[in-house]
Amino acid sequence: MEHIVIIGNGVAGVTAARHIRKLSNKRITIISSETDYFFSRTALMYIYMGHMKFEHTQPYEPHFWKKNNIELKRAYVESIDYDTKTLSFKLGGTMNYDKLILAVGSKPNKFGWPGQDLKGAQGLYSYQDLETLEENTPGTKHAVVVGGGLIGIEFAEMMHSRGIDVTFLVREKSFWSNVLPAQESAMINRHILENHIDLRLGEELKEIIGDENGRVKQVITGTGEVIDCQIVGLTAGVSPNVDFLKGGTLEIGRGIKVNRYLETNIEDVYAIGDCAEFIEPAPDRRPLEQVWYTGKMMGETLAQTICDNRITYDPGHWFNSAKFFDIEYQTYGWVFAQLREGEADFYWEDKTGKLCMHFVFEKSTHKFLGVNTFGIRLRHDLFDQYLTQKATIEHVLEHLKDANFDPEFYKQYESDILQKFNAEMGTTLKVKAKSWTRILNAIK
Repeated sequence: MEHIVIIGNGVAGVTAARHIRKLSNKRITIISSETDYFFSRTALMYIYMGHMKFEHTQPYEPHFWKKNNIELKRAYVESIDYDTKTLSFKLGGTMNYDKLILAVGSKPNKFGWPGQDLKGAQGLYSYQDLETLEENTPGTKHAVVVGGGLIGIEFAEMMHSRGIDVTFLVREKSFWSNVLPAQESAMINRHILENHIDLRLGEELKEIIGDENGRVKQVITGTGEVIDCQIVGLTAGVSPNVDFLKGGTLEIGRGIKVNRYLETNIEDVYAIGDCAEFIEPAPDRRPLEQVWYTGKMMGETLAQTICDNRITYDPGHWFNSAKFFDIEYQTYGWVFAQLREGEADFYWEDKTGKLCMHFVFEKSTHKFLGVNTFGIRLRHDLFDQYLTQKATIEHVLEHLKDANFDPEFYKQYESDILQKFNAEMGTTLKVKAKSWTRILNAIK
């Protein structure tokens, strides 16, 4: 019986295992040194904040794996012999495979800061990181968070939930300004400050100072300021967890190089999820896409190839979501920090300064290209449909009520949005809404 071995029990590896099992009776083994069972990595912050227990983050009961004949092994793979198809484990022992799936995920970035390995200086990616943070929290009065991205703001919120003062060092002149347009970035700047986070824009970490016990005591910023603290959150992004794979015949760039079939340069070896770097990405997509849903899609795609239905990975239209304290964020299609040539945009913001929508469209044809929405939830299926059908910005705005996912008792803003668009563009658009039966039939 063909043996499929998967290194990594994150969403990419587990999805591949589940779909291979649906399609075949192949022997499947998942190897992980992190946890016994798969859990939702995005829920780590909620465990720390007391909103969930760890067992609540596990989508499947422990008996699921035995019932589906998926073997689990808790171990750290130290080396791989691709010629003999043999894995060697750090604590001894080996395992052979017929096909190998590398789903080894990411690790927090460290940029060689002096003191970055002191106790209390850490990232937040793995379950072990969460355990370390719990160990470091007692006695902490002040934390410094380094890095202006999604993990950074999560780390700041986690500290804030325990009554710990936070200084947030963001190298850019505005929060996440390499991703968000200026209007949205400014909104989140304000929201961070409103939540009593000491946001320092245009500031970066120079050095971490330790005490006599090897614990974080202070940081020195790029401008020479000394800040007392007991925890430093190193959240300046993540990078593929591929160090243990370097030095061999496997082709590695920033991540593990793969083609559109998720195949590496070595026969019967594949890579999916955060660690996979596409040699030729899909149009408008990045070589590395370290997002939960893309890992899931890669797992589903590769399962087909493993089970003799070789297909290319097609990520579809870009989307993502996140949360900035209590402001929810979604994006569909492409809304870049700066407009590209031939693009135009329309921005609406509620008078409270906590809700906004930012639309981008082709200047010449008015074809809808993408939207950022903050504080108003939208229906993914409809925006995916708008992008596929190349709908105009006018069509999207007139049917915006159909796409609103907020419950009926939430305030609706479609009329305000259209009124502002009409005033700016000289149009006379009106709110239109289909029946949900017609909408669902259209999606099907």
